[in-house]
Amino acid sequence: MLELSNKFILSIFFTYLSTQILIMASTTEENYLKALFNLSNEQGEVNISELANQLQVSMPTANSMVKNLQKTGLCVYEKYKPVLLTPKGKKEAALIIRKHRLTEMFLVTKMGFGWEEVHAIAEQVEHIHAPKFFERMDEMMGFPTVDPHGSPIPDKQGRIQDLRFKNLSEAKAGQEVILAALADSSTEFLEYLNSRNLTLGTELKVVSKEAFDQSMVISYGDVEKETLSQKVCEKLLVKTFGSEE
Repeated sequence: MLELSNKFILSIFFTYLSTQILIMASTTEENYLKALFNLSNEQGEVNISELANQLQVSMPTANSMVKNLQKTGLCVYEKYKPVLLTPKGKKEAALIIRKHRLTEMFLVTKMGFGWEEVHAIAEQVEHIHAPKFFERMDEMMGFPTVDPHGSPIPDKQGRIQDLRFKNLSEAKAGQEVILAALADSSTEFLEYLNSRNLTLGTELKVVSKEAFDQSMVISYGDVEKETLSQKVCEKLLVKTFGSEE
């Protein structure tokens, strides 16, 4: 149960949101920008079919929206070629992501939500167009640089720090590392980590690594042996002791 102070903050937060009329005219447009930004960071080039699949829409629908984005100078697109965000489009997308990640961090640090509970709420809040609100949120938290899942929060100019963490799967037997971020922040994966008491900042030691399937046995805290599949290890981003990130 949330403490009284947290309940009060929660009440103010959602009262403010409920009175906002400055919601962006096109939530759909912002979702396309964010999807293009994330896909391009993951794989470099993005075609219409990949974008449509990501947003679960038809290719004609995706094609139509991309053309609208192009008209406003947010992307460049030619038939049969990848969709490219312009510098303006990249900045707009990064600022949407900034609002999303600030909201997630606020919900966890100020309201007591679990890290597995915040994504859906942040998906709605990110479309609020109220810069001072997010600036105050940032200030109240002491200007955090990462969200609850370890992903970097873009600054007010849309710049994103490159943290360059490694996958746990790259670690060798005997190596000690710190869990710094996640490559997957889905509710299912976060609940899986909760069930094993794995949180950001946890110190991990690779006890052994199975050559056959690349699974790992790790130890941490009071856990002497925990077996993780290769798939899980690839989703855990770690840093070495003494790293500046």
